[in-house]
Amino acid sequence: MAIDFSEPFTERTPRIVNAAKLHRAKERQKAGKFIVEGENAVDAAVSTGAATDVFVTEAGAQRFDYILTAAGYMGIYVHPITDGAAKYLSDTATTTGLFALCNPVLWTPGKILAGAPRLVSVPVLTSDPGNAGTLIRTSDALGADGVIFAGETVDPLGSKVARASAGSLFHVPVARERNITDVLGQLRKSGMQILATAADGEVDLADADLSQPTAWLFGNEAHGLGELLDEADVRVRIPILGRAESLNLATAAAICLYESAKSLQDPVTRA
Repeated sequence: MAIDFSEPFTERTPRIVNAAKLHRAKERQKAGKFIVEGENAVDAAVSTGAATDVFVTEAGAQRFDYILTAAGYMGIYVHPITDGAAKYLSDTATTTGLFALCNPVLWTPGKILAGAPRLVSVPVLTSDPGNAGTLIRTSDALGADGVIFAGETVDPLGSKVARASAGSLFHVPVARERNITDVLGQLRKSGMQILATAADGEVDLADADLSQPTAWLFGNEAHGLGELLDEADVRVRIPILGRAESLNLATAAAICLYESAKSLQDPVTRA
């Protein structure tokens, strides 16, 4: 796609100034927009129709021409920007020179659960953007029907979360609900069993019944689930075979979701 770079937007252009503000949650809420950066995130935003505008440097236009062509075909505005504007927009040390402004893509927990999901991830009090994005990406890869962030969590529409999700933010339904009790109530009302991992859980993962619709609670990186462990229907142990004291959040989630996905796809257990 040919783009005219004779008069690119600079870091002083009002559209760039306003777009850069979207790195703050308050500004995202005020504007009803969020910003993503990088090939995977922008490609997914464009292909799913979430993107309204794309900003790109001259070098980025050469590298990501296929994304810009798709954006043009879908009627998405493509704006040339300077390298200085790209640095101003970016929250990374080295920018790709490719950004997208997007309409919000968050669902409500009720909308996710209304679809009779069989597998849902429920990160609780997740504060690290990298872990939040990885949980979204892992949930997407393993066929989860949705991700519901519960409690005072990091904003799923933050640029670091979107980047860590590698585009999955636009592929799998994601919700955020600050009232944890309400989330748990909706899960129970939907008929899903609620499982959580615990070092002293009463059931080994290999022995857990994962053939029924399941919601996995994943705790805060530093403090786990705490008293919320008592809210789970079953607390599950992941055996540690080596000398490591524990698994990190993303790894534990990947193991649990993989085992659930395997059970749900097994024709014997489905019967």
